[in-house]
Amino acid sequence: MLDALKVIILGIVEGITEWLPVSSTGHLILVGDLLKPNMSDAFMEMFNVVIQLGAIMAVVVIYFHKLNPFSPKKTQKQKLLTWQMWIKVLIASVPAAVIGLLFDDFIDRVFFKPMVVAVMLIVYGVLFIVVENRNKGKVPEVRKISELTIPMLLWIGFFQMLSMIPGTSRSGATIVSALLIGVSRGVAAEFTFFLAIPVMFGASFLKLFKFGFHFTGAEFGYLMLGCVVSFGLSIVAIKFLMNYIKKNDFKIFGYYRIVLGALIVVVTVVQMLFA
Repeated sequence: MLDALKVIILGIVEGITEWLPVSSTGHLILVGDLLKPNMSDAFMEMFNVVIQLGAIMAVVVIYFHKLNPFSPKKTQKQKLLTWQMWIKVLIASVPAAVIGLLFDDFIDRVFFKPMVVAVMLIVYGVLFIVVENRNKGKVPEVRKISELTIPMLLWIGFFQMLSMIPGTSRSGATIVSALLIGVSRGVAAEFTFFLAIPVMFGASFLKLFKFGFHFTGAEFGYLMLGCVVSFGLSIVAIKFLMNYIKKNDFKIFGYYRIVLGALIVVVTVVQMLFA
């Protein structure tokens, strides 16, 4: 029962932080270290990635009509634009897919550490503030996903690749990169949601394959529970973010990242001194 409660907490953390640009993986690592569920390290490593499937389903549900190129309610032109959007998503997904397949084990071994999470939280927190200050008063050049060019897509894809380092935040990295090249906040956030679908499905199935699908009944139940909870909270987080950025910028998330990163550095140093 206690482990089920811990899984629910982790699902809540995933659902909220996956779509806000504050690093879901970083938060899951940190909260997992605090909760210490009675599960193997291999299972928790897989759990922290596969739980994202619940979050992804929230995007599919909320944006089903926009994502569906076969919708009978769409005109032929709208269907064509939907297919073009999916092609853009796949192009931007290439850098992360290649690096993920080649260096997944290396990234897990080297970067999944609290201090790395802290540094990346701070670095991208500063970037959010700098970019928003630079863009203040400017009219975005790109106000529709259809206006994203191939160089823009590869630029965003490169930043998504960098987000494989925990603490960076996949949504944070892609939103920052989009803002840097003149994309509006709304388009940056929506494209980030859509970009997550192939990348996170791919990452989840890669982790499942490496884990070997050898679940105990309890582990499978915990995984499903985490996915369901993350799905519900993701619905709330996505709607909150899209409403929030209609009247506000992303700087508040930058400040949050810096404060959290600094706190992690302090706690980590204190633990090292008194270990």
